[in-house]
Amino acid sequence: MHSPHITRTDDRSPRPAAALAAGTAVLTLFVVLLALVAAQWPPLMSLDRTVADALHRHAVAEPGLVHVNRVLTDWFWDPWTMRALVAVAVVALWWRGARLLALWVAAASLLGSLLSQGVKAAVDRERPRWPDPVDSAHFAAFPSGHAMTAVVSCGLLLWLLRLYGAGPALWAGAVAVAVVSVIGVAVTRVYLGVHWLTDVVGGTLLGVAVVAFTVAGYARSVSRRAPEPGV
Repeated sequence: MHSPHITRTDDRSPRPAAALAAGTAVLTLFVVLLALVAAQWPPLMSLDRTVADALHRHAVAEPGLVHVNRVLTDWFWDPWTMRALVAVAVVALWWRGARLLALWVAAASLLGSLLSQGVKAAVDRERPRWPDPVDSAHFAAFPSGHAMTAVVSCGLLLWLLRLYGAGPALWAGAVAVAVVSVIGVAVTRVYLGVHWLTDVVGGTLLGVAVVAFTVAGYARSVSRRAPEPGV
């Protein structure tokens, strides 16, 4: 049985123009960062190295904390865990009859993964190397796939909650979980020595852009047709 419909006037999702503007601004920042990373701009590379060295020294001295970080990054905040949450939402939307929305969410999640891998291959940035590593990762470093997947997944789920009129308590709790997850993913990847600071910043920016353009695209598509049964 479908839950009560949310009319267009009750829709609290971002307006298309605002989402498009935000996405464009964030994408511009990402492109600037990408150019600086590709050019190996010395001040930025020095910042990356300083942060990485400081966190690695701490990690080597704290094996217990390293274990906690590895559990978080390999299980709770693993990209496949995040994608599984989005997949559950997509199935729920499809069952409710909101199939266009389900397709947009699924496409955004897939696009995020493809973009991450494509940019990694194009930039081909080397990950940090250590004589005494506390963790390991493969493929190129920029942008962080963990960070980008966390942002895309959390962003899409928050958007759906907003679209369906989540109450204040649920919304506040969801935002808190999302913020902790996104920041936590970024911190764990740098702390474990498998990413540079700019890798996680780049993944975050690109993820935000994907979510913003998805919100704008879906809003414009439904403005030209009747509301879906489940929305």
